[in-house]
Amino acid sequence: MKDIDVIALLQEPVRRRLYEYVVAQGREVGRNEAAEAAGVARTLAAHHLDRLTEAGLLESGSRRLTGRSGPGAGRPAKVYTRARVERSVSLPARDYRTAAELLAEVAEQAGLDAGLCAAARRRGEALRGAAAPCGGLEEAMEMLAARGYEPHLEDAEGAEGAGDAGDSEGAQGPEGAAAGASARVVRMRNCPFHAVAERFPPLVCGMNLALLEGLLGADGPVRARMDARPGECCVVVEPSKNNED
Repeated sequence: MKDIDVIALLQEPVRRRLYEYVVAQGREVGRNEAAEAAGVARTLAAHHLDRLTEAGLLESGSRRLTGRSGPGAGRPAKVYTRARVERSVSLPARDYRTAAELLAEVAEQAGLDAGLCAAARRRGEALRGAAAPCGGLEEAMEMLAARGYEPHLEDAEGAEGAGDAGDSEGAQGPEGAAAGASARVVRMRNCPFHAVAERFPPLVCGMNLALLEGLLGADGPVRARMDARPGECCVVVEPSKNNED
């Protein structure tokens, strides 16, 4: 299928909700979970999920969702994750990727890393405009989501969604709850510069870090730092040391 035909499949509201839910989880999602999240019957969810898989927007597999194995563990269930292939439509046709790769190749060969990072930091500051530095992780997530990074919260040990203040305080007291909240970081499932970053990782990842430093602002309560992880953006956003007592 052509990219324009594939993207057009997401015009159907239920199909789009299912796709967006699977993408947002960053892990394998079963039919029952997806159906519940979208508020539709399992059979309808299965139809749309399989249609998305046929079109190449999702990938499917099977595994036992019970966590058990052997006799009595039940049949493997069908699960879905986002496909890694990129889809895009430009009318009229444009080829910015080739231009970006050529510019990156020249910049890398000429040792222009520092100049590129300086320009990226200025661009981030220009995007932020006259606004004060980012005020916290929640605000950072809004800013990053608007630029396509697909941010999500994790705690320092990588347990997504951790940091429930009520549970933490009950188990550890107020000080423990505060420490747990401050340990949360923002990671990003998507790199907007992925295609070029694959070919020129040090150059493009450094540029990306500088861009986000400018966007979030210096000397504020959050900071961006390099912390590459397979399949995700190379940058993590966390509470700044300037914000610690």
